[in-house]
Amino acid sequence: MITRRTFLRAGGLTAAGLAFGGLNAANSMTNVQKKRTASAQPKINLACIGIGNRGEQIINDFDRTGLVNIVALCDVDLGNKQTVNILQKFPKARQFKDFREMFDKMGSEIEAVSIAIPDFSHFPAAMYAISLGKHVYVEKPMARTFYEAELMMEAARKHPEVVTQVGNQGHSEANYFQFKAWLDAGIIKDVTAVAAHMNNDRRWHSWDSNIQKMPEAQPIPPTLDWNLWHTTRPYHDYNALYHQGEWRSWYNFGMGALGDWGAHIIDTVHEFLELGLPYEINPLKLEGHNDYFFPMASTILFRFPARKNMPPLDLTWYDGVDNLPPLPEGYGKSELAADIPASGVGEIKQSTVNPGKIIYGKDLTFKGGSHGSTLSIIPESKAKDVASKLPEVPESPSNHFENFLLACLGKEKTRSPFEIHGALSQVFSLGVIAQRLNSVLYFDSRTKQIANNAFANAMLVGIPPRKGWEAFYNPPLFSPDIP
Repeated sequence: MITRRTFLRAGGLTAAGLAFGGLNAANSMTNVQKKRTASAQPKINLACIGIGNRGEQIINDFDRTGLVNIVALCDVDLGNKQTVNILQKFPKARQFKDFREMFDKMGSEIEAVSIAIPDFSHFPAAMYAISLGKHVYVEKPMARTFYEAELMMEAARKHPEVVTQVGNQGHSEANYFQFKAWLDAGIIKDVTAVAAHMNNDRRWHSWDSNIQKMPEAQPIPPTLDWNLWHTTRPYHDYNALYHQGEWRSWYNFGMGALGDWGAHIIDTVHEFLELGLPYEINPLKLEGHNDYFFPMASTILFRFPARKNMPPLDLTWYDGVDNLPPLPEGYGKSELAADIPASGVGEIKQSTVNPGKIIYGKDLTFKGGSHGSTLSIIPESKAKDVASKLPEVPESPSNHFENFLLACLGKEKTRSPFEIHGALSQVFSLGVIAQRLNSVLYFDSRTKQIANNAFANAMLVGIPPRKGWEAFYNPPLFSPDIP
């Protein structure tokens, strides 16, 4: 039984080693990967972990590049309706429910994996693939806990031959290249505040926030391996409110609106302004706060110190339908990004304030959307004043999926590898801890510890993994007898 005492002991001890611990992953390249050339084999052998819903979209995006052979399909709910399209489209691909079995039986045939499964399972799937020398494309957020992201970044550093890419596809669209060009030209400078917002309905907005316990048990669908679905998390009874994307709603499994959309809204700000990790995380507003699922509305302030020649920056996150940021003069109407994929909970509705950001610099204010949406300068009079100074923005040489595959072939470098996205994933983890505890947190980026709250500090690591999954977390990371 996991008690508060054992939780704190396990979490605190492990967290204490965050800045000092290391991985001891095996370096095992497969024959098909050794010194391959594009001319010898122009396509990457891709195994897909998670093939329904968003997984289906990703597989189709990879297939459209013409650079992959889909050799394996893995899903814990194999055969259910959301997996049928992909199973029918790639009938020659071998089928599995357990990614460990997939690697064991056909690892030598796999060069890369796509991972589109619940947030809490990103870590074991990605770490196992890296340990075997497989290139990894994983959906955002990269990991659910701060510690998992730390281990994934370290694994990527120890395996430089492995290509990694996180699925925030805006990193391969116009917003990415425009932000860098404008920053380099001095158009974006001395940014002191950013308001990032996602104000559309979420899955849990119709639920009762006075909840006192988890939902009652329901019959497990016959196609679903519910025990395996949990991977590292403690087992509990099935309910449809955990499955088919509903896991995003729960603290135990997902990352809420922040983890779901933050990577598409904050990513370029975080990377190019070199934000790193915040020193303060303050939940200014949590509407409908409870112990189980995410608030109906959240306003979270992240405070970042000065970096190099850049001033301190406050980033405020807003989610919730009516929880809008203050709109500056000349804001106008925002546009939806063209590259937002369809969602199982319905399309994002066009509104006055669509998912996006407002960036406040010393001389200029910028309005931006999510994903690949470009920035505009507001008000329009200011935009006219600097129009002649705007630099030419280069076009992306490849979309996000092509970028990953071309990197696997040695032709490009990925634009959102673990070493870049990992710190942003950790920002989300810190935000979720502040949401869950409804408490201001003070974080020391040197020691990677939360200084003012022992429970929050333990949550950097999280509760211990289930029996059989411990090896993914503890050095030596893998041994020959891993299941």
